[in-house]
Amino acid sequence: MKHNLDKIDIAILNILKDNARTPVKAIAEQLFISAPTAASRISAMERAGVILGYHATVSEKAVLGHPVRAFINLEVTPDRKATLTPFLTDCPDVIECCHITGEYSVLIQTIFESTDDLDRFISKLQEFGRTKTQIVFSTLVRRRSFRIEEPQE
Repeated sequence: MKHNLDKIDIAILNILKDNARTPVKAIAEQLFISAPTAASRISAMERAGVILGYHATVSEKAVLGHPVRAFINLEVTPDRKATLTPFLTDCPDVIECCHITGEYSVLIQTIFESTDDLDRFISKLQEFGRTKTQIVFSTLVRRRSFRIEEPQE
């Protein structure tokens, strides 16, 4: 459901998207509003589900060395759909999972420490249906947030 956001809300979101650690006081100063007003608007957007959380972008290479990133397409058999989500939710190597259109019904983004770990995961995943895996060589554009445009007057 789309929320009605005004120019100030959108400006706050854009500041937080660029740096979620921006102090409320700095946000207020940039937007020429009071710090309590900025804090109140941020809290309201959190309560409304506009702001879902705050995250750090972590280097997989710095933490894991040479991780194996992969996208796995899965054609789920209808009788296995109910147990798939809990299985994927319990796997910490699954970064994101989307229900999609086309030949395959699920797209799973993963990151593993080794190809052996990826292979073991795919073996378990094939109990749910047919898979097709693509291993990532490099990332050309890092994941980023979508653009938030100010409303037209």
